[in-house]
Amino acid sequence: MPTQRLRDADIGGGALAADASKAAELIARIESVPFSRWHVWPRVIMGSATFFDAFTALALASAMPVLARLWQLSTLQIGLLLTATYLGQFVGALLFGWLGERIGRVKAASFATAIMAIGSLACALTGNFSQMFVCRIVQGIGVGGEMPVAATYVNELSRAKGRGRFFMLYELIFPLGFLAAGILGSRLVPVYGWQSLFVLGVLPGVFITFLVLRLPESPRWLIQQGRLAEAEGIVKQIEASTDKRNPVAVEPIADQTRKSRWSELFSPVYRHRTLIVWIIWATAYGVTNGLNNWMATLYNTVYRLPLQTSLNAALMTNAMQVLVLLVCIFVIDKVGRRNWMTACFIIGGVLLVPLGLFGADDVTRVMILVTVSYGIMSTVNTVLYLYTPEIYPTRMRAIGTAAGTCWLRLASAAGPYLVGKLLGSSGIESIFLIFAGVAMLGALAATQAIETRNRRLEEIAP
Repeated sequence: MPTQRLRDADIGGGALAADASKAAELIARIESVPFSRWHVWPRVIMGSATFFDAFTALALASAMPVLARLWQLSTLQIGLLLTATYLGQFVGALLFGWLGERIGRVKAASFATAIMAIGSLACALTGNFSQMFVCRIVQGIGVGGEMPVAATYVNELSRAKGRGRFFMLYELIFPLGFLAAGILGSRLVPVYGWQSLFVLGVLPGVFITFLVLRLPESPRWLIQQGRLAEAEGIVKQIEASTDKRNPVAVEPIADQTRKSRWSELFSPVYRHRTLIVWIIWATAYGVTNGLNNWMATLYNTVYRLPLQTSLNAALMTNAMQVLVLLVCIFVIDKVGRRNWMTACFIIGGVLLVPLGLFGADDVTRVMILVTVSYGIMSTVNTVLYLYTPEIYPTRMRAIGTAAGTCWLRLASAAGPYLVGKLLGSSGIESIFLIFAGVAMLGALAATQAIETRNRRLEEIAP
């Protein structure tokens, strides 16, 4: 009997060694294939879901100037409505981050997209503050769940060299979704009413859900699950898309049998990474979403600009984000994630200081400084979706990214609420000064981030 056990152990050990060798070979094959037409389709489809995510997230901000008058909302109620989405997003990030590790990236992202579509219809049917508050929480669960899983998926399809540009081209779709919501909001809301934006999101959301479901699963996730035959089938599809190869050495990778655990975020290897990235998520989104969700309403209610002018002015902040992000796409693999985030925090924060110290009574000055500041700092948000999946291994990449975005949700909930609270008590200048200070805290945290550019995911995170 002891002899038989030894033989069984040898066989089991040999099988594990063979699996580990095969897994390392598959990773090397993924890394050896240059970006090709195969990579474009998953990026476009998952990007469409992310576009819908952004559109859904900003729809209420475009409708808010009308709702504020129609429902006679106080500044506190406006802040609470803008906050409601982020409360749902917090739950969604945790739920779908966990699901992304259990059932796969594709299924989790598709389910989250479906919730967004259903929630959009529900919001269009609301008739008062309480109903909209509840519906935005439910819709926020889908919004919060889609982005971290989608970012994880696209990251795992990427090879080390040029991963920043490949991923940022996908992420460009998010500010385009913001921009689309702003453009359509400025055109549709004054003519067809605030419900038009929510109705517009229903059918595209359902269609995108089915497209996401048809995507191939992440081969890295399949490898982590021990489903090597399925992973190899997808790798063969990638290889068949191009004859070009960049030889990559087969290197040992971490034990693929290890399961994901939330507690590992605070293990000695990842504790520092986790705390730093959480601070960056909170500071970046606390400032940018505080500005983005409120500016149209502030232009309309504080500065007394006409509704159309207010919506157009707020639209410029999203247009500026796209312009700065285009620059980021082409330099991120050269300057690095850490340097870019640090510089954007500093520049964006400095631009808000004059409004806090010398007054914000001139609406033209406010428009210029806020637009440029937001455009620059908002690219940190985009880089975070590239950077956070890079610093965690496949077994915990989705939950690590989801946990980071939870701080996005908390900060994004606090930002609009803080604006509503301070606006009535301390004045608009205090808002800009506080946001400038938060940006400097983000810059300090960014200097402590590890650099990940052009490094294999398996090398960055064991």
